[in-house]
Amino acid sequence: MRFANQLRLEPFGWTLLVFISTRLMILMIWPADQLTRYGDYEVLFRLAAFSETGHWPFVHYWSEYPPLFPLLINIPIYWLSGGTFPNYVVLLSLVLLTCEVGVLCLLYRLASASWGQARALRIVWVYAALYVPVFIWIGTFEALVVLFVLGSLWALQHRHDKLAGLCIGLGTMTKLWPLGLLLVAWRAGGWRTALVCGLNALLICLAFLAPLYVLSPTFTLASLQAQMSKSSWQTVWALLDGNIGNTGNFGPLVERFSAAYAALPLHNPSRLPSWLTFIPFAGLAVLALTRRPARGLAQDLPTFAALLLTLLFLWSKGWSPQWQLVAIPLLLLSLPLERAVLFIVVLGLVNALEWPVILSRGLTQLLPLTIGIRTLLFTTLVWEMYQQLVSRPPTKRSPASANRSPKQIG
Repeated sequence: MRFANQLRLEPFGWTLLVFISTRLMILMIWPADQLTRYGDYEVLFRLAAFSETGHWPFVHYWSEYPPLFPLLINIPIYWLSGGTFPNYVVLLSLVLLTCEVGVLCLLYRLASASWGQARALRIVWVYAALYVPVFIWIGTFEALVVLFVLGSLWALQHRHDKLAGLCIGLGTMTKLWPLGLLLVAWRAGGWRTALVCGLNALLICLAFLAPLYVLSPTFTLASLQAQMSKSSWQTVWALLDGNIGNTGNFGPLVERFSAAYAALPLHNPSRLPSWLTFIPFAGLAVLALTRRPARGLAQDLPTFAALLLTLLFLWSKGWSPQWQLVAIPLLLLSLPLERAVLFIVVLGLVNALEWPVILSRGLTQLLPLTIGIRTLLFTTLVWEMYQQLVSRPPTKRSPASANRSPKQIG
């Protein structure tokens, strides 16, 4: 008891302790092959193994992802693991756990600035209790993207424009889409903030890509082209194109050594070009951008980022379940907590039904159901986010007026 009384942590510290210990025990208890059965770790491990024969991404073969993770994280972890898959899983999971800890800390800081400490503690407890982040953490490297996204929002809230540009640049070199956060920078401080962030993000991108382009222009360009050349998958656009069974995977890994395969769609081409479908969603984004914020900067920026992300989901010709990990903290920061949890739980259940339940069992005829529900969910979220952007928060009545009856007030 004396020890317990002496061990005093801040309320957030206890949340962090439970968060870390739970994930560490998952790594300690479950075998690596079971942990990563439905994730990408095995493919990432096999790609990193090419380095043993002197073959590097962007130089000797094309990569579907920008260079930050394949070059600076994946290959070093492979070498530290001794080329053993169980060791690789543990080491990569620990690295990504540090990213998840950073995500939880940033989520707490952002929520405290937006809603106060009491609600911030509820938000981080909800995030710590959710299963979807655990599933994605031990299957992909999406936690790295979320860290940079939330880091850029925190920096923009505190007027650290150069730091925000650094986070946006690093996020873009992990997945290309965080470059869209420059619109959030514009909303935060106008064209000057967007310009500073954009220049810093550009410098980060050039620092990564310029040396690779000098070494191998063919595979560097092929790597940047790979994602854009994919056939549609798991969206309404995929249904329109007749790509109902496409899961967004590329072909055999040996094809990565031919730059031509990066631009070769494996399934039916798009019936509607992406630039054409982009127009209405870009119009909605500009409409939201030009509306005057109804709330303070701390609440407005995460909500605007969540709106942009949801529009991106609706426009994208493909959908990957790990993208939920970016949406979850933004929804918790933007919506009333009960509604946010409801959306997150429904989205998680729909995606779990799709993968691994439907796709792993070859029941592709059921995909229109999950795709339709998810699209309806995102459409509803766009409306919810827009209402949050333009609606002022309810004013709090004073205790005296709250205790007065309607007759007395009249």
